[in-house]
Order: sequence, then structure tokens, then C-alpha cells
Amino acid sequence: MSAPTAVQLRRWRRHLADERAEAAVYRDLASRRTGEEREILLALAEAEGRHEAHWLDLLGEHAGPRRAGALRTRVLGWLARRFGSVFVLALAQRAEARSTYDSDGDATPQMAADERIHEEVVRGLATRGRQQMSGTFRAAVFGANDGLVSNLALVLGVGASGVSPSIVLLTGLGGLLAGAASMGAGEYVSISSQRELLDASRPATAAGSALPHLDSDANELALVYRARGMSQAAAAERASTVLASLAEYERLEAVNGSLLRTSTALPDPSGSHLAPQRDEHEAIGTPWGAASASFMFFASGAVIPVLPYLLGAGGWVAVAWSAGLVGVALLATGAVVGLLSGSSPTARALRQLAIGWGAAALTYLLGLAFGASGI
Repeated sequence: MSAPTAVQLRRWRRHLADERAEAAVYRDLASRRTGEEREILLALAEAEGRHEAHWLDLLGEHAGPRRAGALRTRVLGWLARRFGSVFVLALAQRAEARSTYDSDGDATPQMAADERIHEEVVRGLATRGRQQMSGTFRAAVFGANDGLVSNLALVLGVGASGVSPSIVLLTGLGGLLAGAASMGAGEYVSISSQRELLDASRPATAAGSALPHLDSDANELALVYRARGMSQAAAAERASTVLASLAEYERLEAVNGSLLRTSTALPDPSGSHLAPQRDEHEAIGTPWGAASASFMFFASGAVIPVLPYLLGAGGWVAVAWSAGLVGVALLATGAVVGLLSGSSPTARALRQLAIGWGAAALTYLLGLAFGASGI
């Protein structure tokens, strides 16, 4: 084997440092977890340790002193040690997705495959956290974005018509209060209605008590599964399996006397396990949680375009400051959404900025037109 080049040595050392840093991140995350999640994270750290050993073998005597990993990995480790939240898991998911082992001839195919699977493992670990926060987070992001864009558009549109700064300020504050109240009330009604629809579509608990009395030959339970989308043959097979299991429960109950029956509701017609009711509700959030998040984040977003007028600015100075401050806030909210979704924060930030500024610019042009025509 020929001696490695200087370029190869630098790349191998960088990979070695990154693998060590990523293993440390997973160990730090595991220190804040218990049970199965802790075991999974420690297994990921062990896998990164195998990759570390590969680069050490290639480097041999050229390994040199221990180096720090990439800045983003070190930041991720710092966050993992202090927070260990879904934000850190989302960042770890992106770090795994950026692996270059597929195109690196010095990495083994097994290592490249490991990195792809690691991404899915971390995605799975982050899923529960995303579900728990998705309803409230959606309301918060929607509220903040709507407050930023709608009040900026309102302030710029009214200001462009030529009215005094005091009128613009009053309009902006009125838009803040009215919009926040409307958003909060709308989210409460929306989430309440969605939860009620979910409850109405879920099998009734009382239906389980009818199962022991069904005719196993007529087997009307199969109609339930057919109504929920299964074919006639699959529904009949599923219903027969359920009734056979129920008969076994009855037999064991007769023998043991105190056996608790584990099936109290109609099973999922697809044949897979129906997710617990609380998990579905976690994904959409609670009415009060969503309403509070929407109200507060709308208000916090809507106050930003009003700030220059509160501080006494007017004319083009106020317009520039309002647009600039809102632009920064839009970039921040877009980046957070990108991070949590495991996608590019830059792309999401720029998308938020383009949409927000586009809507505000359109309203400003309309305000100019109305002011110029005297409407």
C-alpha cells in the first residue's frame, strides 16, 4: 500500500475528529435519557466508535494529537449537554444526513450505510418530541408569522396612504390587539373541533362488550373492518382472529378468575395497532395551549413593525426600520422551522422572508395608489 498523501491525511484526521465528537454527542444525549432511548443513543455512540477505529487504523502513526471536531458538531455537543431536547435531535439528524462517506473511497460501504441508518434512528427518536410539540408549535409559528406579516402590511399600507405617524401607530396597535384575539380564539375553536372529530371517528369503548355475544358464523364484526377500508376477505379473516382471541381470553378468565381482559375496544381495522388516543391528541395539541401560543406569538410578532412608530420615527425611516426588523424576525422563525423539520434552515428562512416581504410590498403599493388617488 502506497503512503497516504497529505490531502488524505487531513481528510482522515477530520473524519476521526468528527466521529469522536458525534459519539460524544450521543453519549451526552444518553446521559439525559432513561430506558430504551438511552440504550439506543449509547448504541449509536458505539457505532461511531467503530468508525473512529477505522480512521485510526488508516492513520496509524500519522494520527497526531487529538483534534476538535467540526464547529457545528461541537455546538451540537454543547447543546446536548445542557438541553437534550428535540432541537438537538433535529440537529443530529441533519448532521447524519450530511455524511460524505458515500462519495469517500476511503470509507467502507458499511460505514456509509451506517450513517444513513443513523439518520433514520435519530429521526425516530425525534418523532415523539415533534408530535408532542407539533400542535402548539404550529400555532406559535403561524401566529408569529401572521403577526409579523399582517401587521407590517397593515402599517406600511396605511402609512403609504399619507396619514400621520400617530394614525399609523394607532392602526398598528389596533391590528395587534384585534389580530391576537382573533388568532387565539380561532386556534381554540380549530383544535377543539379537530379533537372532537378524532373522538367521533374512534371506535366506541362500549362496543367491546358486544363482542362476546356475536355470532361467530355470521361474524358481523367483519362489517366494521369493511366499513373502515379492508377488503371482504381480509375483514373476515381479521374478525375471525379477534373473536378467536376473545374466546381464549374468556377461557383463561374462567380458569384464573381474576384475569383482566386486555381488549376493551374494537381493534384497528387495518390490522396494525391503533395509536393510543393521547398520541393523536399530542400531534394536534390542546385547545388552550394552541390558543395561548397563537395569541402570545401573534402579539410578539405584531409589535415588531410598530416599534419604530412607538419610538417616534416616521416616513421612510419608519418604513425601513419596520421592514428590516420584520425581515430579521422572519429569517429567525424560518430557520427554527427548518431546524426542527430536519431540513435546510437557510432555505426555510429565505422562503419566510420572501413571502412576508412580498405580502407587505403588495399592501404598501396599494396604500400608495389609494393615497395618490385620494381614496
